[in-house]
Amino acid sequence: MRRLGISIYPEKSDKETILNYIDKTSKAGFSRIFSCLLSVEKSKEEIINDFKEINTYAKSKGFEIIVDVSPRVFNQLGISYQDLTFFKDIGADGLRLDMGFTGNEEAIMTFNPYDLKIEINMSNDVHTIDTIMDYKPNRYNLYACHNFYPHGYTGLGLEFFENCTKRFSKYGLRTAAFVTSQNKDTFGSWPVTEGLPTLEMHRHLPMDVQIKHFIAMDSIDDILISNCYPTDEEIDKVKGLDLSLLTLDVELYKDTPEIEQKILFEELHFNRGDQNENMIRSTQSRVKYKGHHFALFHAPEIIRRGDVIIESSEYGHYAGELQIALHDMKNSGKTNVVGHIRKEEHFLLDYIKPWQKFRLRKVK
Repeated sequence: MRRLGISIYPEKSDKETILNYIDKTSKAGFSRIFSCLLSVEKSKEEIINDFKEINTYAKSKGFEIIVDVSPRVFNQLGISYQDLTFFKDIGADGLRLDMGFTGNEEAIMTFNPYDLKIEINMSNDVHTIDTIMDYKPNRYNLYACHNFYPHGYTGLGLEFFENCTKRFSKYGLRTAAFVTSQNKDTFGSWPVTEGLPTLEMHRHLPMDVQIKHFIAMDSIDDILISNCYPTDEEIDKVKGLDLSLLTLDVELYKDTPEIEQKILFEELHFNRGDQNENMIRSTQSRVKYKGHHFALFHAPEIIRRGDVIIESSEYGHYAGELQIALHDMKNSGKTNVVGHIRKEEHFLLDYIKPWQKFRLRKVK
């Protein structure tokens, strides 16, 4: 099951604000937490005190908590890869190795007596994970998670991201990556705050569109908001979002009849297997509503990329078929344009393959 997650930074925010954030996002369906020790300068005892209460509360709300560390943090806090008691003491469910060891250490750590998850940094296109797998880890305790990038223009390119991800997903490991809130008053683990995405192309996109892109790519299991704190509006836009398939937002034409709206927003759509270059075709509605008269009510001369179509009865047996235009086309005069895919989501249309399921959601 795909999950949504948040990030918390106990050294940079008061406890009450963090607990309220956990409450709010729990109600919105979030169930994973990324926490970070890389920038914490406190003593081992202070860290345990700061983190344990928050983590215990988060776990009571159903969150899994992974804490970001590195060999430097291990040395600084006197932690051995052979004894991970510290992470149990702070109430964590696992630890993410921002920088790893030699492979054997990671494999040994997956057999820890506390059943802690060991998460590997997956933003490098090298053989790190292959080496770890050579040392025969407990793969059920092995996760993988990309980095986030605070500095503008430093995020991963799409092709590089996909190559890195394949190295881990081929072993069936649970994967994670980050999206960034567009709230201007946010922070992360480092002073630079120019957004905190994994993918550079996400840096200035609406947060829900970033999440939809990861869903469309279908290679990332856990999608984590990296910065604190997203706006209530951003959280509301992903609350209730179906994480198993792509959902596209539609700006509805004002005079669209009731049956056409039912087809748009109540049906599970899928693209025909005999895909073409001009449109996405969801044809089951023409079967379900066969015999219904689909009046012609909005037939603009030019159909634009992203236009959502429901064919009128003037098109014979195509009446009631839903289509989404992939590029501009001339209208025959028989085609109703009932809405338009939100502009920021146009690039997601290219991810809908033959037989791929998707839903449509009305823009509020």
